[in-house]
Amino acid sequence: MSAARIEQAMARINAAMARIDTAHAEGARVEDTAPTSAEPAREAEPQNSARVMALVNAHEKLREEVADTIGELDALIEELEA
Repeated sequence: MSAARIEQAMARINAAMARIDTAHAEGARVEDTAPTSAEPAREAEPQNSARVMALVNAHEKLREEVADTIGELDALIEELEA
């Protein structure tokens, strides 16, 4: 793998990590803006819960993609060094 392709892969990893951070921050914002009275909280809870779960699933998918990409990079670097 050429240095340019390695740099491109690292840029993709960094972009994925930025998306993870953004999703995490949005999830925290959703939790921070949850209604405080008991009745509105019950009405908003399923919607917030679904959104948080969607963010968690997206986060996990990105984490897996990053782990896979790092594994591929490790293998390629090992191959280049051999």
